Amino acid sequence: MSYVVLKWLHIMSSTFLFGTGVGSAFYLLFTTMSRDVRAIAVVARIVVLADWLFTSTTVIIQPLTGYLMMRTAGFPMSSRWIMWSVILYVIAVACWLPVLWLQMQLKQLSRIAADSGTPLPDAYWRYFRYWVLLGIPAFFTFIAIFYLMVAKPS
Repeated sequence: MSYVVLKWLHIMSSTFLFGTGVGSAFYLLFTTMSRDVRAIAVVARIVVLADWLFTSTTVIIQPLTGYLMMRTAGFPMSSRWIMWSVILYVIAVACWLPVLWLQMQLKQLSRIAADSGTPLPDAYWRYFRYWVLLGIPAFFTFIAIFYLMVAKPS
């Protein structure tokens, strides 16, 4: 596979990964703040689906295409920008894995509340706080990774 095709796949998958994350966070955050339990249940279901469809696949595609581009272009793994990109990516994925579990809990708790016509339970709000707290470092690590991919500082 040519470098250009690998780079295109890498850029497209990073766009899906970051875009899905930012979009999902935006919609779930603002829908949750509305406290409309039925709307929250719908959005939480869609956010979990988007994570499985887009984030899960791109979490695999990103390191694969990155590694293949590195080999094709002859970049050494010891390049500081590559090492930092890998470290930051591991941090971001380490934040995302519990976020995925938290989103599934938010989906289930909001569906139960919507079906029973009750307010969201305290557990929802506890998981939601953790979800927000994990999303913040994940967001900024991806911003840093984008910078490293573009600037390739020595």
